[in-house]
Amino acid sequence: MLQRCCRRSTVLVLLLCFGFSHTALAEQSFGWIEKIKIQPWNVQAKAKLDSGALTSSMHAADVELSQREGKKWVTFTVQLQDTDTGEYIEKRIERPLLREFTVKGAGGRDKRPVVLMNVCIGNTIYEEQFSLRNRDNMLYPILLGRRTIQHLGPIDVTRTFTTESNCDADAQVLGYQDVANDENIGLN
Repeated sequence: MLQRCCRRSTVLVLLLCFGFSHTALAEQSFGWIEKIKIQPWNVQAKAKLDSGALTSSMHAADVELSQREGKKWVTFTVQLQDTDTGEYIEKRIERPLLREFTVKGAGGRDKRPVVLMNVCIGNTIYEEQFSLRNRDNMLYPILLGRRTIQHLGPIDVTRTFTTESNCDADAQVLGYQDVANDENIGLN
């Protein structure tokens, strides 16, 4: 009798702990789709959090590389529908080229420029690496890869739109050089 009572108590405690930890995790996690704001324009767009991608990607059209004072620059057009207003936004942007990388996939090889862009996620502005590519045929104009996700926290794949992105003038800004990155994030 005592053994049965102890087993039931143990099971009850485990269930309560699991229920609490699952709820706590759900409250602190991000969904697999979130609304983020592109800075400095405060344009809100849907972003897919993709742990299968290392580098984040942003929809860009008319991508042009150029030289300025011995350095490479990228000029591109971002075309997004603001999910707050429904308004279509088109911005011509210039950024220094951070690096180029080659994507290898079933469709062959694709060389893409990578630039630093600021995005508001939650109440923090992140300066992150984004590869530029035409994502017209994709559901989401922005994909957040592991380099970005590692700073956010866990992803709950059963949820979407778990946070509101509200970055004001006092928002914390985490610069590309200011954050610790997991050196092994792209391995395996």
